[in-house]
Amino acid sequence: MKPATAAKKLGVYLEATPAEFQEGVVSRDELNALQTEPPEWLRDLRRNGPHPRPVIAAKLGISISGLARGGITDALTTEQIDAVKTENPDWLKRERETQAEVRKEEARVKASRGEG
Repeated sequence: MKPATAAKKLGVYLEATPAEFQEGVVSRDELNALQTEPPEWLRDLRRNGPHPRPVIAAKLGISISGLARGGITDALTTEQIDAVKTENPDWLKRERETQAEVRKEEARVKASRGEG
């Protein structure tokens, strides 16, 4: 698979991966090996970042669209994400409220369908 696909499956920011990862092709077996026994560079990326937008959104408890509305379009490190959490700006509060409403509505719809 393409490196971008593998990076997405691993939950890491492609541009922060080693050059040999970015320039190569990743087989299914290699991906499985990276997932089960991640090398130091992968553990470090997962721990410290920079993180891709889906990971940032999850860590902040908001949607990817909410990140964009909040003006975050680039990868952030764990330290930067923690700073945003600590600062807790108004946009983050609004996006968390929006996300909570979306989850409530999804749960209501699921329950009304008898899926829960």
